[in-house]
Amino acid sequence: MIDPVVDQAWVREQGDRVVLADVRWYLDGRSGRAAYDSGHLPGAVFVDLDRWLARPASPAEGRHPLPDPEVFAAGMAAAGISDDDTVIGYDDAGGVIAARLVWMLRATGHEAALLDGGLTAYQGELVRAEPDRPPAVFTPRPWPADRLAGIDDAAAGSLVVLDARDAPRFRGDTEPIDPRPGHIPGARNLPCRENLGADGRFLPVAQLRERFASVGVSEGTDVVSYCGSGVTACHNLLALEHAGLGAGRLYPGSWSQYSATDRPAATGEQP
Repeated sequence: MIDPVVDQAWVREQGDRVVLADVRWYLDGRSGRAAYDSGHLPGAVFVDLDRWLARPASPAEGRHPLPDPEVFAAGMAAAGISDDDTVIGYDDAGGVIAARLVWMLRATGHEAALLDGGLTAYQGELVRAEPDRPPAVFTPRPWPADRLAGIDDAAAGSLVVLDARDAPRFRGDTEPIDPRPGHIPGARNLPCRENLGADGRFLPVAQLRERFASVGVSEGTDVVSYCGSGVTACHNLLALEHAGLGAGRLYPGSWSQYSATDRPAATGEQP
């Protein structure tokens, strides 16, 4: 399988052998589709996170539960993405949203990667026309149990559990959207946006490995990643794999599910 992070030069070399997927989405309610329509990378299709990459929100499952495999497959097929395509996801936020699509594809055995730097690193002209890609055949595959963690796994205290949210939300200083502030007791904060340098591209592998080491992760460590709703947590999982430290597991319900329960919550800095 290809590395989970690729650059513009690699994409250019592949030509028509890859499909670019625009996965813009905004927590503040702005429309990712409208952003795509106003200008996107040439040849890119739009993938709607809420429609194809998640089930409807609920207190029992969180804000972005994984969709049924049949729904995910229908979305890929409608976008013209087939079983055999290599998909390169991007957004305008360093890949923290597009990581959800890339993780879902890789977890089910498909070739996919994040475009390093995404839209902000692109130096060519953006286009408004949507590519004319015919519907494709994309076969539903079940979500692999060994790539997922549940609420009991995240709360057990026996695994390295990483919280991908920014530090103020981890500490509980603020909570703009979920039922209560704080984090899962024992979790360690590794803000996913800090996987990137000032230019919006991924840090060098050596620095990524240092970041993971600082929270107790080395090669072979059993890692569970969560965030607010199981989206940006995928960025840490892809960074983990890019750094050569294994695949890790996603807790899809994340804080949006956990905080809706009566389980204990922690606040403040990590130990």
